[in-house]
Amino acid sequence: MLLYEFPFNESTRTLLRLEHLFDRLGQLVQRDAALDHHFALATLFEIVELALRTDLKGDLMKDIDRQRAQYNAYRGNPAVAQEALEQVCSRLDRAFADLNALQGKPGHQLSAHEMLNGLKNRIGMPGGTCEFDLPAYHAWQQRDGAQRRQDLLQWMAPVMPLAQGVSLLLSLLRETGVPHKVAAVAGQFQQSLGSGKPSLLARLRIDPALGLVPEISGHRLMILVRLMRIDADGRSKLAADQDVSLELSLCA
Repeated sequence: MLLYEFPFNESTRTLLRLEHLFDRLGQLVQRDAALDHHFALATLFEIVELALRTDLKGDLMKDIDRQRAQYNAYRGNPAVAQEALEQVCSRLDRAFADLNALQGKPGHQLSAHEMLNGLKNRIGMPGGTCEFDLPAYHAWQQRDGAQRRQDLLQWMAPVMPLAQGVSLLLSLLRETGVPHKVAAVAGQFQQSLGSGKPSLLARLRIDPALGLVPEISGHRLMILVRLMRIDADGRSKLAADQDVSLELSLCA
């Protein structure tokens, strides 16, 4: 089953974008090719830029502290597995402490590195990272893959507490969802989300063999899914001739 996720607010949207970037960065760093390491740096710059748009560190710490208070309230509850609870509380405490230890703005160390600063300023220009534009960067790319990886890990280190906080919060959020089957009649499914605790994330699974792509929209009161069929020219059309079974989880 192919998984699609849809955030219902800006905070969850930012977490998902950061998770996507950190996952890409982790994969690229483990490779040896200079081209992969070039795109690893491009991804690192994206992470820093996204983190600087808001007070990401402060927002993560507030969310983690809120989760800590919630889980600490379960201590001593006989209906809760205390060993598993202690593991979650320990992860929350560690993530909070690591974020609290961060000094300055996320990734500010990169701007003090002359080669990286030059690369960041030119990486968005078409062909702007040629060897005659950035000779120092060209020389770095000729190093052994293991040496480059060591540099990358060092440059990544200041933002990794953000990755750990993002991963933990999304993991806890996803665990609140209970999968259930729903039917998209004539290619569409709509559900009211009620007035209780607002959903923050929708998780939708669909059989890839159907060849359909879900377009998901919604807000705190409603979710709408339209199943689209994509033609050879990339144009999408509602699959109005099909009733399809989907698996939906709403996470709050």
